[in-house]
Amino acid sequence: MRTRLDARAGEPIVARVHDDSAFLIRPIQTADNAAMAAIVIGVLTEHGCTGRGFALHDAETHALAESYAATGTRYFVLEHEGAVVGGGGFGRLEGSSTADATCELRKMYFLPIARGKGVGTRLLRRLLDEMRACGYQRCYLETASPMQKAQALYRREGFVEQKCAEGSTGHHACDRFFARDL
Repeated sequence: MRTRLDARAGEPIVARVHDDSAFLIRPIQTADNAAMAAIVIGVLTEHGCTGRGFALHDAETHALAESYAATGTRYFVLEHEGAVVGGGGFGRLEGSSTADATCELRKMYFLPIARGKGVGTRLLRRLLDEMRACGYQRCYLETASPMQKAQALYRREGFVEQKCAEGSTGHHACDRFFARDL
């Protein structure tokens, strides 16, 4: 935050500065698996999303680097002062036809230190560019009602809420669904 003085009253005014330059976005590495699993589990727990049908129960949660090494998938972590503080990725929407050029935004979670600084927007835009580069034409995602700030981000970036789920993601506990053309 920056502080300046109000010239009229001599009182300090605090203005929030969204400086995301201290955050590095890079491809995930095997050494990042444990940190990202802890982040996924921690953020979902923070929002009360711990039952069956949430991503913390996915086998890939503990092996993200290996799970996102396949063609048409990507996963990036967000690093701050040498520590992994978040990440997000995508892959083909499970249960969609091979002719369907729809991918799914997956496991995009951040620790509190990375929230509200614009890095979520920066990572999402990077992922959208990568999706296009992989030939996808549409992106789908699932989330949960308690994750209001994530939903606001998705809406700002052109995602439109849908009435029902698509594909077969295994996340039957999610109750909010969004999609956008790429």
